[in-house]
Amino acid sequence: MEYNFSEIEREWQSRWANEQTFKVEEDSSKPKFYVLDMFPYPSGAGLHVGHPLGYIASDIYSRYKRLKGFNVLHPMGYDAFGLPAEQYAIQTGQHPAKTTEKNIARYREQLDRIGFSFDWSREVRTCEPAYYKWTQWAFLEMFGHWYDNSEQKAKKIELLEEIFASEGNAKVNAACGDVETFSAEQWKGMSEAEKSSVLMAYRIAYLGETSVNWCAALGTVLANDEVKEGLSVRGGHPVEQRKMKQWQLRVSAYAQRLLGDLDELSWSDSLKEMQRNWIGRSQGAEMLFKVFNGSEEFELEIFTTRADTIFGATFMVLAPESEWVAKLTTPEQKAAVEEYLINAKKKTERERMAETKKVTGVFSGSYAINPFTGDKLPVWIAEYVLAGYGTGAIMAVPAHDSRDYAFATHFNLPIIPLIEGCDVSSESFDAKEGVMCNSGFLNGMTVKEAIPAAIEEVEKRGIGRRKVNFRLRDAIFSRQRYWGEPFPIYYKDGIATPLPVENLPLELPEVDKFLPTESGEPPLARAENWNFGEWPLEKSTMPGFAGSSAYYLRYMDPHNNKGLVSKEANEYWRDVDLYIGGTEHATGHLIYSRFWNKFLYDMGYVCEKEPFKKLINQGMIQGRSNFVYRVKGTNTFVSLGLKDKYDTTEIHADVNIVSNDRLDTEAFKRWMPEYKDAEFILENGEYICGWAVEKMSKSMFNVVNPDTICDKYGADTLRMYEMFLGPLEQSKPWDTNGIDGVHRFLKKFWRMFFNKEGFAVSADSANAAELKVLHKLIKKVQEDIENFSFNTSVSAFMIAVNELNDLNCSKREILEPMVILISSFAPHIAEELWSKLGHTNSVSFASFPEYIEKHTIESSVEYPVSFNGKMRFKITLEASLSSAEVEAIIRADENTGKFLGGSTIKKVIVVPKKIINIVC
Repeated sequence: MEYNFSEIEREWQSRWANEQTFKVEEDSSKPKFYVLDMFPYPSGAGLHVGHPLGYIASDIYSRYKRLKGFNVLHPMGYDAFGLPAEQYAIQTGQHPAKTTEKNIARYREQLDRIGFSFDWSREVRTCEPAYYKWTQWAFLEMFGHWYDNSEQKAKKIELLEEIFASEGNAKVNAACGDVETFSAEQWKGMSEAEKSSVLMAYRIAYLGETSVNWCAALGTVLANDEVKEGLSVRGGHPVEQRKMKQWQLRVSAYAQRLLGDLDELSWSDSLKEMQRNWIGRSQGAEMLFKVFNGSEEFELEIFTTRADTIFGATFMVLAPESEWVAKLTTPEQKAAVEEYLINAKKKTERERMAETKKVTGVFSGSYAINPFTGDKLPVWIAEYVLAGYGTGAIMAVPAHDSRDYAFATHFNLPIIPLIEGCDVSSESFDAKEGVMCNSGFLNGMTVKEAIPAAIEEVEKRGIGRRKVNFRLRDAIFSRQRYWGEPFPIYYKDGIATPLPVENLPLELPEVDKFLPTESGEPPLARAENWNFGEWPLEKSTMPGFAGSSAYYLRYMDPHNNKGLVSKEANEYWRDVDLYIGGTEHATGHLIYSRFWNKFLYDMGYVCEKEPFKKLINQGMIQGRSNFVYRVKGTNTFVSLGLKDKYDTTEIHADVNIVSNDRLDTEAFKRWMPEYKDAEFILENGEYICGWAVEKMSKSMFNVVNPDTICDKYGADTLRMYEMFLGPLEQSKPWDTNGIDGVHRFLKKFWRMFFNKEGFAVSADSANAAELKVLHKLIKKVQEDIENFSFNTSVSAFMIAVNELNDLNCSKREILEPMVILISSFAPHIAEELWSKLGHTNSVSFASFPEYIEKHTIESSVEYPVSFNGKMRFKITLEASLSSAEVEAIIRADENTGKFLGGSTIKKVIVVPKKIINIVC
């Protein structure tokens, strides 16, 4: 009976869907296990073979855990809001909801073909009102809370109002913006608008001015990863830094908790380090410098992690966005500063941080006074200083900071070394160790002694205070676009007011165009009657990460219309046991999800303080491009091995018409009209293509559609082959040259169950050799799955099948457990064979085979026998023999006498089950 993968896969995918095989409910009689994939944005291009890599891995693990007796939640949905769909809508006039629906249908079709065990009854789509109702609800909760630094948790804004009314804000230790101190009487005397403004500075979701990446052509703010070299990634439009009022989330309030709780997570060290760097905790001091611009004097506050280097400060630097730029730019420098600011606006903060070779800056015209030396320090403006870190102003110590050193060298500014014997003639010196010099009262101290002494002196002189700072910024939560969640905010007499919860969801309105208005307002301004009663609603929408920050919680209880997740569902599923996704989300998404979870934890809505217990980043599958070689000036193509004999041009060929680097020349002629009359110079009757590993891209014609693989080889082959390509966490090239081997293996596995007459599995008892093969495989597969080493499991299956074929094994005692073992990797073939073995239930409800060690214990050992360290012969002995028994046998063996050659044995060294060495 032939292995008809097409028919088998169609049948079982249909049965899984009809019988809802993978639908799951809370079940207190079973331990839970929650496996989550980073859900996809459904693009019009559909999936290529690189996309399912993580899904296949998570599916293997989910199926394995079911076999192990766990109640497994393995859901899937779609991150469906976003700029790409909106841009397509602008270009084509189609509503983004329609194109998104079409794209989702295409994704679902492809995902179903690969045989994933998703519980589709829990599917979520972030663009559906029933889903984003709870994103809006979470925003209102954040709007209605403030963060108490003393207790390190969020509290209701009403409590803050009570404190203000009874004692003012002097004793309030909150994460907040700049707020002047006021008394209870002053609070009571404020107008509603004034009170609203004060409270806005304390809210966790707040409206405040910040620098953003503004793209005029797209009419929206862009995230840093949507901008490259001053241009939008989508469309290549100019982007500039602009100060705008935007909704923001006070993520920075949770910085210490986000940092500290990393230690409890089962994440890779590299991923944790990326998070730590993103959060960027540093200890130091805030210090006041007097600054003057020739007509006025001010006090400028800076943050430094090294107050001990104050004696080496030779200039100050402001971030281009700093409010101090306007105050400290003198009339003489105004033109130069304005020109510099225009250029600086074209770069994102990420690009500015990454730029290390090019030095730019402009003198403001103003000077600061070093509070310890009295020296005048010129105040510069430079893009290497960022507004969001510290105060957006630094004291520059070029002798001991590489970026300050490059700046000082470029602009010929003084460099004062502070460590005895250090050489700063060609580069800065890392001042973490050594003895201080040129440092006043710190001279003679070690760096370790000087750091706390300097901070103590700063506080003693009343010019600053010790401070812990974080690089983590508050998240900009507004986008001036259409296709996103509307804010549940209206403006009553100009005051931002929350929509009543009973009015959620606030659904997206219809608009005549998806573009900003002619006056530059967001697209929602085009909607008719976009008001709540008589009051205007917020016109911006939420960003892409809004819908993805808590989707893992909604999967726990997706049809609940009374809450994001019920207490019962959350206390059962608790958190994600395994999260698999790409490294591109290692900072942004994970930080925001962790923040969102912690806020909900503070409110008592969730029972775990962290959302994702274990996280695996899968590598990327790269494209394997193929090339043909066109003889210049002709329509003739020469094969790879002959191309050096001609003057040729290398051209990408569609990898889908190439097999094992052999070009289908007739398909090539049909591929593009310009090649219909192509001629070929072959080698050995074939056209051999060149190849290279490149990013999978349409422009390189190296995108492989998984449908093509499923058509030709089947989904089980695709699943096993993607795992076989290499370790899950490493990037690797897609290479169809090896896929035939995996397909042949599955056919070989299938044939073990059949003979010429049909299905032929015997009830005979297995012998020791067969049991040994099986139990070695059970042990290997179990260990590999637990360690995410899926590639070596595929190899183990191949070896086991070969060994059992050599033993002519067709016994149920061996083959039935093997069906269960392979079911996580190749579920369709496993289901079909499981059914033929007489089972009426899905193999998903079987139990993972138990590993019995005694079946794998070796009964004999082959010892290499060495004479004075040189191996001379081998001998096979029983594994149970003691070292003394082994020595007695080897002394009496005729080969020993032969290789001694008349010498006397001085000593016999036996390493049990390893080696024998005779010293003579």
